[in-house]
Amino acid sequence: MLENQLNNLEQIPFAEGYSSPHYHNVIAGPCSAETEKQVRDTAIALCNIGIKVFRAGLWKPRSSPSTFEGVGAKGLKWLIRAKEETGMLIATEVATSEHVKLALDAGVDVLWIGARTTTNPFVTQEIADALNGEKDTIVLVKNPVTPDIELWIGALQRINNAGIKKLGAIHRGFSAYGNHLYRNMPQWRIAIELKRRFPTLPIFSDPSHMGGKRELVPTLSQQALDMGFDGLFIESHCNPCTALSDARQQLSPSELKTMLKSLIIRRTTRSTDNIDNLRQEIDRCDDELVEVLNKRMTISREIGIYKKEHDIKVVQTNRFDEILRKRVNQASQLGMSAKFMEAIMSVIHEESVRQQVDILSRSKDIDQQ
Repeated sequence: MLENQLNNLEQIPFAEGYSSPHYHNVIAGPCSAETEKQVRDTAIALCNIGIKVFRAGLWKPRSSPSTFEGVGAKGLKWLIRAKEETGMLIATEVATSEHVKLALDAGVDVLWIGARTTTNPFVTQEIADALNGEKDTIVLVKNPVTPDIELWIGALQRINNAGIKKLGAIHRGFSAYGNHLYRNMPQWRIAIELKRRFPTLPIFSDPSHMGGKRELVPTLSQQALDMGFDGLFIESHCNPCTALSDARQQLSPSELKTMLKSLIIRRTTRSTDNIDNLRQEIDRCDDELVEVLNKRMTISREIGIYKKEHDIKVVQTNRFDEILRKRVNQASQLGMSAKFMEAIMSVIHEESVRQQVDILSRSKDIDQQ
């Protein structure tokens, strides 16, 4: 049984000393450690608002080599000084066995494994081998870049097999091609399934990487808490606008304080919990629906460009009849009203036609200028 393959998990002691449930299991700090002053200023500000675990990246696996890839090992002493001054636990990302050794030798309390690393079982195993015997180390594993729960579970198992008992997961969403509301698609069902399989495994939400924009962080944080996530993993910078990496998604400590105070901590025994959860699920479905419709209209516009270039008329009646029959049949098989699906597809088709006609009209106006 998979449930028996994460053995003897222990409680992660983050909640000790928290004066408010709003700060329960919140890990916060800048995307990257940039300077000793930036690390110190951010750590002190976060400590002053009640945060107990300070995070900062030292080795940054970036998509482009021309972007800031972290200060490396020299930043470890900055984190340790921040820990000594504030009493906070400190956390950083590790992507190689050498990172593990350097971080543990320096006295880092919490290690996390990033999405790109989780995707590679060979590298994850090397990290697990480097952790072997470090049974008191806290390790958090982010979901892989791709929406593959078995790959995520496999990474957790590798770390657990190395003797790590203080183990947790971080849900940061999954990459998707094209323009979307979120930087990484939440696909909440995957994290929920992980929780179902491993009820004692703590799961943190990373709304910063999921949203990609600071204005989306509060909503995503609330959704994660509503679904029973165990904590939040949030990027916070003393001056977000000047951040060398992921500036757009970081909150200032004061913004983080305001957001945390605004979150609703729901009781599991409240009689309306069930309907609240269902409404949250409806909201998530609506978000996904808008994303899918946007993708469909983008493809429709591409088809419109092709039709313009090849002098093909916009409306293809036979094609729409084929689509309509197929979708109505699918809806009926799923127990939905055929009339309802016919109405939905007709509206979608009408909008697709409008957008394609608009492409032809705009090209005609340009030709006449």
